[in-house]
Amino acid sequence: MFDHIELQKPGDFFQPLKSRPRRGIYFYRINGCSDEIMDFIWQYYNAAMRSGTIIEGRLPNPDNKNLSYYNEMLGPQFMLDKQFISASLKKWLPRMNNYQNDAVSSAIFDTLNDLRNKGKNDNMLKNAYIKFMCWLYYKFERIIIRLGDDNVPKLLYEGSPGKYELLMIRMLAGSGCDVVLLQYEGDVTYLTLDPESDYSEELKLPGMKVFPTDFNLKKLREMLTEKENQERMYGPAPSVLNCTNAWIKGKGLDDIRTPVTSRGNDPNLFYNCFIRLCGVEDKITYLNDLFRLQQELRGSGRKVVIVDEQIPQPTFDEIGKIHKGNYAKLEQLVRDMDTNISYPQDTELQKLMSKAFTDVMVELSKEKDSSMNRLTNKAVYLLCWLKRYMKELFKSWKMPEIACFIYMGGSRNDNESAFLKLLSKLPVDVLILIPDKNKKGALEDKLLYELTYDDSLTVARYPQDAASLRVGTVAYHAEKELDKVMYQDSGMYRNQQYGRADALVLSTMYEEIDILWREEPKYRPNFDVVNDTVTIPVICSKISGVKDNDVENYWVSIKRLFTPDTIVFDHFPIIEPGAPNPMKQASGEFFRNGRLQKEIIKRHKLYRYGVLREEIQDHILSKLEIMINERFIRGTFENGMEYTIVSTVLNLDKTIVRLIQKFDFTKLNPKVICLSLDERSMSVEDTIFITFLSLIGFDVAVFVPTGYRTVEQFFNPGKELFVEHQVGEYVYDLRVPNFSRVSDKPVTKKTWRDKFFKRGK
Repeated sequence: MFDHIELQKPGDFFQPLKSRPRRGIYFYRINGCSDEIMDFIWQYYNAAMRSGTIIEGRLPNPDNKNLSYYNEMLGPQFMLDKQFISASLKKWLPRMNNYQNDAVSSAIFDTLNDLRNKGKNDNMLKNAYIKFMCWLYYKFERIIIRLGDDNVPKLLYEGSPGKYELLMIRMLAGSGCDVVLLQYEGDVTYLTLDPESDYSEELKLPGMKVFPTDFNLKKLREMLTEKENQERMYGPAPSVLNCTNAWIKGKGLDDIRTPVTSRGNDPNLFYNCFIRLCGVEDKITYLNDLFRLQQELRGSGRKVVIVDEQIPQPTFDEIGKIHKGNYAKLEQLVRDMDTNISYPQDTELQKLMSKAFTDVMVELSKEKDSSMNRLTNKAVYLLCWLKRYMKELFKSWKMPEIACFIYMGGSRNDNESAFLKLLSKLPVDVLILIPDKNKKGALEDKLLYELTYDDSLTVARYPQDAASLRVGTVAYHAEKELDKVMYQDSGMYRNQQYGRADALVLSTMYEEIDILWREEPKYRPNFDVVNDTVTIPVICSKISGVKDNDVENYWVSIKRLFTPDTIVFDHFPIIEPGAPNPMKQASGEFFRNGRLQKEIIKRHKLYRYGVLREEIQDHILSKLEIMINERFIRGTFENGMEYTIVSTVLNLDKTIVRLIQKFDFTKLNPKVICLSLDERSMSVEDTIFITFLSLIGFDVAVFVPTGYRTVEQFFNPGKELFVEHQVGEYVYDLRVPNFSRVSDKPVTKKTWRDKFFKRGK
C-alpha cells in the first residue's frame, strides 16, 4: 500500500514517483478557488485525461447489464479471501500485471474486512464487492493498468463522494493513484464520512474563495477551449507590446508632447498614451495651445492625423476592398478578416495591428446582441479605417516611434469607440478633445485617462493653421460667462439659444385658446428644456360650431388670434391635388430602403432649404422623418404615401419657410388659422402640410362653423392631431369677411330692455 504524503505546492502532484520524498501518493480535497487553484485544476484535468480517470457527478450503481455480464464472467460465488479476490481479478481484468493485481486485491480485501469488523454481514459484503468490481471494470480500468508506473495515474472526482464511492477512491489511492476531490459546496458532506480526515487532506492556499456558483468541469472545459481558440486566433505574437499611460504624469497636452525617448527604456515596450480632455484649462490660450501642439509634433518628425467632429464613414470603395464572408464563430471571423491587414514594410507592425484587431473583436463579442452579422459589420469599419490611416500614421515606422491621432469632438458611436481602442494598442498617442465638457463622447475604456477642466468652449474644428485660428478676448469670454449665468436654468433665454425642439400638443378648453395663443411657449404648461432640446407645448385645435350662434362675435374671436406671424387660409384645399411639385421627381432618391436619406437631400440640386440655418434644416428633416415613421398619414408604407409626404414637406411656400427660419423655440411661435366654411375638405397634401407645421412647433386652429368632418379624412386612426371643441350651434353658408373691418374687441349687443328704457329717457 502507498503512503499518503504531504505536498509543498500543487505542482508536486506532477512529480514522477521516483522524485517524490518517499513512495507515496497525494490525496487532497479542494473546497475553494483562486487563480493558482484554477491553473492547477486545469493542469490536473489534462493529466487525468492522459493517464487516469475523471468522474463528473456521482458514480452510478451497476445496472442490470453490468450485473449480468459480471455473473456471466465470474458467477455468483463470493469469499472474503485475498486469493479468491486475486483470482477473480485475473479473470475480470486480465490486462493487470501481477503487481497491480496484488495491490488492488489487497486493497479490496482490507476494505471488505474493515466492513466486516464494523458489523456488515456476508450479503452486504458480497454486494459491496460486486459494486467495487463493476466500478473497476467500467470506470477505473485506465487507472489500474497504470498503477506502479513512475508517471502516477490521476483520479479527478467532481463533487462529494458517497460512502462506498469514498471507499473505492481510498482503495485506488492506496494502490498508487493520486486523487483530487473538487467539492464546490465545501467539506460538510465529506467530513460526515471521514471526520478525522484520515483518508485525505484539504488543500489550502492563500487567497482562496468559494467556488463561483456556476463553476464545474464542463464550464472549465468551455473556458479553456475558448482560451485555446483565442490563442489560435492571435497567431504569431509580436515581439513588442504597448505600455499605455503607465508612464504619464497626468498633464494632458504635456504628456503628448513628451519625447518618445523620455518615456521609458524597455526595448520590448513602446510607450503611448490614451487621453481624453473634457473642457478647457484656459479659454484665452486653448486654441493657441492646440495650434502650437500640432506644430511641435510635426516639427519633431512625428506623424500626426487630425479628425474633426466625426471619423468619416467608410466609402463604398473602401468597403469593397475588404474581404469578408459568412461566419458561425468569432474565431473564424477574426482569422479570415485578419488577412485584410497587410503591412509588408514592417512585419512586426503588422503583428501589432493583427493583435490589436483581435483584442478589440474579442471585447466586442462580449457585448449584448453581438451577433456574427453585427461583429462582421464592425470589423469592416475597423479595417476600412485602419487601412485609410495606416499610411499617414506609420510611414517608414520603426521602434520606438509614436504617431499621434487627434480627435476633436469625442467619439460619436460604438464603431468610432472601437477604432480608437484599436489605435490605442498600436504605436500611436490617441488624444480626444471635447472642449465643451457637457458633451461627453461614447467611449469607455479602462486604459483611457481622462482630465476634466472647469471651463468649456465651443470649438468645431482643430486649429491647424494660423488663418483658421480665432482667439477670444477676455471681454468676449466674460460675455460668454455672463450668458451662462443669465441663460442657463434661469428661465431666461437668449436669441436662438437652442437648435432642437419637440412639439407637444396641448389638450385645452376652448376658452383657454384665446389666452394661450398669445403667450410664449415658455409660459405654457409642460414647457421644458432638457439636454439642449426644447419641449414646445402647441395648440392644434378644431373649433366646431358658433358660440351662442353669434356670427358677429365669431369673427371677432378669430380676429383676436391674428399676430404678426399668423398665416390665414380661408378655404380648403390649401394645396390643390395635382399641383406642380418639382420635388416629386426626386422623392425616390430622398426616401430609400425605408429611411429618409438626409445627407442626399442636403446635397441635391433641387433642395431649396440649404440657405436656412443648419439647425433649422436638421429640425425640418427630423420632423419629416418622425411624421413618416409614426405613420400619421393614411397610406404611409402602404401605397407610396411616404413619397408624397417627402415631396410636400420639401416644397413649402416661401412665406412658411421664412417663418420657420425666423422661429426661436423659446419665443412666440408662428401660427396658422384655417377657415373651413363649406363642404370642401383638406386634401392629403393639406393634411401633410398642417401636420408638419404642428410637429415643427406652429400653433394651428381650424374653424369649422358647419361642424363638418373636413380635417380628419387622411389621418390614420388614433393619429389625429386635432383637439376638437364643440362650442355652439352649427351655422352654414358663412362668407369670409374683410378682417380689416372686423373689430378685435367683443361686440356688446343691446337687449330689448336696453332699447326700451333708453327710448323712455
